[in-house]
Amino acid sequence: MVNRIYARLNNRRDEIIRFEDYYLGKQPLTFATKEWQAQNAARYDTFADNWTAPVVNAESERIQYTGLNMRQGSGVDAEMAKAASDMLHECWLRNELDMQSSQGWVTTLTARRSFVIVWADRVTQEPIVTWEHPSQVEIEYDFANPMRRVAALKTWLDEEWEYATLYTPEWVWKFQRGRTTVKDQMESQAEQARSERATDGGWIMREIAEESWPLANPLGVVPVVEVANRPPLKGDPISEIAGVVSMQDAINLLWAYLFLAADYASMPARVVLGAAPPMISILDGDGNLVGEKPVDMKELSERRLFYVDGDDPKIDSWEAARLDVFTDTIDVAVAHISSQTRTPPTYLVSKTGMSNVNSEGLKASEIGLNKKVTDFEVFASPALREVNRLIALVLDQPAIAEQVRLAKVSWMNPEIRSEAQLADSLLKKQQMGYPFEYLLELDGVGPLERARILELKQKQEEALFGFSVQQAVQDGMSGVDA
Repeated sequence: MVNRIYARLNNRRDEIIRFEDYYLGKQPLTFATKEWQAQNAARYDTFADNWTAPVVNAESERIQYTGLNMRQGSGVDAEMAKAASDMLHECWLRNELDMQSSQGWVTTLTARRSFVIVWADRVTQEPIVTWEHPSQVEIEYDFANPMRRVAALKTWLDEEWEYATLYTPEWVWKFQRGRTTVKDQMESQAEQARSERATDGGWIMREIAEESWPLANPLGVVPVVEVANRPPLKGDPISEIAGVVSMQDAINLLWAYLFLAADYASMPARVVLGAAPPMISILDGDGNLVGEKPVDMKELSERRLFYVDGDDPKIDSWEAARLDVFTDTIDVAVAHISSQTRTPPTYLVSKTGMSNVNSEGLKASEIGLNKKVTDFEVFASPALREVNRLIALVLDQPAIAEQVRLAKVSWMNPEIRSEAQLADSLLKKQQMGYPFEYLLELDGVGPLERARILELKQKQEEALFGFSVQQAVQDGMSGVDA
């Protein structure tokens, strides 16, 4: 089972590295002819006009988990449901999942998926939740029922070894083998631990002091959850930049062509017609003329001077080339990226379709991105419910774990508005009768902060009520008609 799951995991590592390199701007120069590459590619191989990062960042910055709203059910009343929501969010904060999830969204959107592992600390038995990279984790699902996790494999590297932990509902099996990928001691620790395509097989048992082998799984379920980016039915999740890569390559090549054109044709070039190139004298050791040779044509061309043989010598020139044809084409390519990925043109600084657009038009241009975010949240919500269910199981709270399956996952509103617009919207909803606590949810306030605000509001109302009663008594004693 380890070898079978590892083979799938190993096979997708090349694509993950490629997508993440594109996101980071490490993009090879492609589409050029071999002749052009031989002459010019080395000059521009470190340049990239990176449009893949804005496509991912525009979406990831609007994704923010704000808590879990529990509902009443068997063995869980309203007070317990609220306490359970607070307890689960405290575990979320203790594991720094605000930060981990932010990293996870970027990786999920870039590399199709990420994973979350929930386990118990060996000493404190408190829940340990880690967001995992897709090059290190893979889940095996039931072929008949893809909703059921059969097993999961977690791998990682240190200086000498590669480790593998196989999770099943009943057992946890731990293995190790010698590291098969080369590492550079001078690179960062994160880079040294990066999992690349490796060889298969060679696993041996990894024994840990005071642990049985295999280790019993007290949760009774595979404690690994996949966070997938909008997977189609019976298909793999989607990378937000998979369709951008080819257009990104075209844009980089156009910039290289533009730079080369600017280098060679941004100033007038001269041509000598009807005359042979000048000759260079060849002298011997004593300075005597022994022959002659023509000037190197490559050197002349770099100086923007060309010779064409003929009988009627004359000098001519042509004007510098127009470079806006390149920038106009690049602008069209960027507009295509905007349309294909539903990224607002304002994020990509595209002129196409954005001339003389008012604030309402700019807001309308973000509808596609907002819908893409809410679509992502539809797929991510079941995964986060399962993560919270596993946390409840680690805490030995089976009733809460069962009710988590019906909980509502809360997200920040993906529509970015000014404080004035948001306040106006919340005020109108309050006038319609929306409860104050629900308005706090719409404002993006987390469960713990909501509880604090509600407590402060209650104290304020009690203080105002006490002051009103005191004022009424004083007015009555002084004979003032209240």
